Amino acid sequence: MPLPHPLQHSKRSHLFRHRALQLNPPLMLLTGFTVLAILGTLALQLPGSTTISITWMEALFTATSAITVTGLGVMDVGQHLTTWGQVILLILIQLGGLGFMTFAALTMVFLGARLPIQQQNVVRESLNQSSYSDLLQLVRLVIVFALVVELLTTLLLAIAWVPDLGWHKGLWYSVFHAISAFNNAGFSLWSDSLVHYAGSPLVTLTITASFIIGGLGFAVVQELLKHRRHTPWSMQTRLVILTTVGLNVVGTLMFALLEWHNPHTLGGMPSLSDKWLAAWFQAVTPRTAGFNTIDTGDLTTPSSLLTMLYMFIGGGPGSTASGIKVTTFVVLLLTARAFLRGSTEPVIFSRRISSEIVFKAVAVALSAMILVFTVLFGLSITEPGKPFLDLAFETVSAFGTVGLSRGVTPHLSGEGQLLLVLTMLLGRVGSLSLGYFLATRQTPGLRYAKGRIQIG
Repeated sequence: MPLPHPLQHSKRSHLFRHRALQLNPPLMLLTGFTVLAILGTLALQLPGSTTISITWMEALFTATSAITVTGLGVMDVGQHLTTWGQVILLILIQLGGLGFMTFAALTMVFLGARLPIQQQNVVRESLNQSSYSDLLQLVRLVIVFALVVELLTTLLLAIAWVPDLGWHKGLWYSVFHAISAFNNAGFSLWSDSLVHYAGSPLVTLTITASFIIGGLGFAVVQELLKHRRHTPWSMQTRLVILTTVGLNVVGTLMFALLEWHNPHTLGGMPSLSDKWLAAWFQAVTPRTAGFNTIDTGDLTTPSSLLTMLYMFIGGGPGSTASGIKVTTFVVLLLTARAFLRGSTEPVIFSRRISSEIVFKAVAVALSAMILVFTVLFGLSITEPGKPFLDLAFETVSAFGTVGLSRGVTPHLSGEGQLLLVLTMLLGRVGSLSLGYFLATRQTPGLRYAKGRIQIG
């Protein structure tokens, strides 16, 4: 049998490498998160990681929830994980929150290596950057800024918790919740999350400040840190800041209105300040933070629906938060306003928004709704005895990688929990990635005549 010619072998190797390089960034990111989730599952099954025997599904769900910075749980991490198991959880949260390719890129920068084109695209996709210019500088800022915010959060929480819990336990709880908060993970070492500290301004405001900053987006943070007095903010920074403030203020007022007389939530709190603190916390935490200072299962139906809307919207692009992102939400609103006014294109801050951005926003929102509907449809089949509102709430929470729960997740079947695992992974990578998986881009060779379709 004749041996293959060296030139033919070289051509096949080149073709294989060329095809490998065609792998799109979202698929590579999804693969990376999946691998990290599997490694986390194996780590949680090591002796000494848990205080009780856990199943492989419980380990997989917990690891996936950590690497996707979701916070949905099927176990009590404060009681069922040892200190070593909690350290594993924190590592997964930090990797998932900042992005595994951010760490890879930073390592190559330190080694003085030049990033290959494909790695550039992966890091750019994970940080939602449109170009590679100044990307390495942004990566450095991501790491340094995250560590600084987490350190400050730890110190502030330690002021509240060290006197109550002692130095060892108080510092560990402060570190754990600081990392969990900044990365919008929502994992807590207390069984009731932060309900016990609902009336503590120090704990409440520190935690909310940390996850709001983490949810702005690193590009926005970079611009804010380097902002000069007489230089106006970019359109994206203004949009993210104003939308974030608006959603938080409106949400606080709405939750106060809807829950003020509910004896199981705000109505059962002893003082006026406690009520407003809890309303504020409940308004900002659905933006993918996942902590709670009131029992989510006791919310009224209107408040639950409002929470689901906020979970679906999410945080800023390129942040530790997920959801469809606030920019997508605003672009959709502006597009609808432009149509109702008879305008051909949406405008904001005296700038028009291109049709490419509008198409992307529509694709993101539509693919997100399809994913949520498909998973909810599956859960309605696998969990016939569970309330529909609870299933819908858990589905949106998993997609937005929020972690708020009405308490039904631990009681789902194995199939139902696996559906949420897949939802968390897809929600973390981004709903637009679903479009990359279902279709490949094609350059049209010709333009067709326009067709007319009635809408509405």
